[in-house]
Amino acid sequence: MKKATSLILALVLLVSISNISFADKPSISAEAAILIDAKTGKILYSKNPHKKMYPASTTKILTGILAIEKGILNEQVIVDDKTPYEIEGSHIALEPGEVVTFNDLLHALLIESANDAAVVIAKHISGSVEEFSKLMNKKAKEIGAKNTHFVNPHGLTNKEHVTTAYDLAMIAKYSMNNDTFRDIVKKYRYTIGPTNKKEKTRYLITSNRLLYATGPGNRIRVDGKIVDIKYDGITGIKTGYTYEAQQCLVASAKRGNQELISVVLKAIGTNVYVDTHKLLNYGFNNFINKQFAFKNEYIQNIKVEHGNVSFATAIVEKPFFLTVSEDEIDKIKRKIVLPDKISAPVTKGQVLGRIEFSLNGETLGFVNIISAIDVNQKGIFQVVNKTDNKDSILKKWWIWPILLFAGWRTRIAYKRYKRKKRRYKRGLIYSYNNSKKYY
Repeated sequence: MKKATSLILALVLLVSISNISFADKPSISAEAAILIDAKTGKILYSKNPHKKMYPASTTKILTGILAIEKGILNEQVIVDDKTPYEIEGSHIALEPGEVVTFNDLLHALLIESANDAAVVIAKHISGSVEEFSKLMNKKAKEIGAKNTHFVNPHGLTNKEHVTTAYDLAMIAKYSMNNDTFRDIVKKYRYTIGPTNKKEKTRYLITSNRLLYATGPGNRIRVDGKIVDIKYDGITGIKTGYTYEAQQCLVASAKRGNQELISVVLKAIGTNVYVDTHKLLNYGFNNFINKQFAFKNEYIQNIKVEHGNVSFATAIVEKPFFLTVSEDEIDKIKRKIVLPDKISAPVTKGQVLGRIEFSLNGETLGFVNIISAIDVNQKGIFQVVNKTDNKDSILKKWWIWPILLFAGWRTRIAYKRYKRKKRRYKRGLIYSYNNSKKYY
């Protein structure tokens, strides 16, 4: 009887543990979703991450970062005659001939999600929507978006305008490394002053309720709890909606040193916020941001050729963190990549190599290894380096005659010195022998 009772208790405990482990995985209603570490891109959760989907206005993330990289913020932009009458969906009612700063257009794009601003930006940078779309697709591939093809800068539905949850996460990760982009997408309001066509100030309000929505009418049920839509630590970034795409949301949140990016595609209604809360909660509750390398951490001494000292001290350039689960900590592999030797001169802070971190064969990131000291060249190598510290000495033909001449003169001087020394010795011997005759 006791054995049977013990067996039953063990089975109950095992089932309970299994249920707890299963419960940690979020239940996502959206058709596609992903959660990644914002620094390394490590996937923490995914559902149909590579399924091609309509992105709606999350398209504007790529439009925005391209605009920042290609445009000039304080530049004055003149709205063309066609855009105000051709564009559909959300807008800020731009008028033909209106003069607006590029910075204001960016805020309208990323905060108000203005389609007219998106088209004006595209035409300003590339001359046409078609050419700008080519630029978008090229940039997407450079970032690492594998299944993205855009045909417009705003995201209005087109059968050929598709992306994936994974691709949007990579685009968001790249974009959030830009300070200007980060500064814009974390705002929930912005004002555009009067222009040559508009006497009144435009007041822009973001559609991303994660940034501000609290109180009655702004609450959702997440895992059995009623919470505000506003999320603690949210830092952006972009919503989207069309009938075909339904609700889409790319979000980022930061707590301490840990920053996460979530993507939710084709959710229904406020479930887009429920799913986003679940994803971010899952990330912050089940993963930690652990430090795997420390600034100025000693690595080893590395041999230096032609230096005034024989070795340079190799140290870690800066702290390195990874977002991992508790059971992954001991599985992280650390690989030091350094040459066996280097040549002087070496400057303090010069990159010598790096430490690569991986998990299950997948590289998660790296940190540079630098020199802790200066190492100067010695002897003839120092003279050569002072003569030309940019190009190889072999490329400077005129140095070799100088060196050969200097060597020849040195050899002649040395031979003269040896002859004089021999004569001097013979003179001493002769004087000594003559002096012995008088004793």
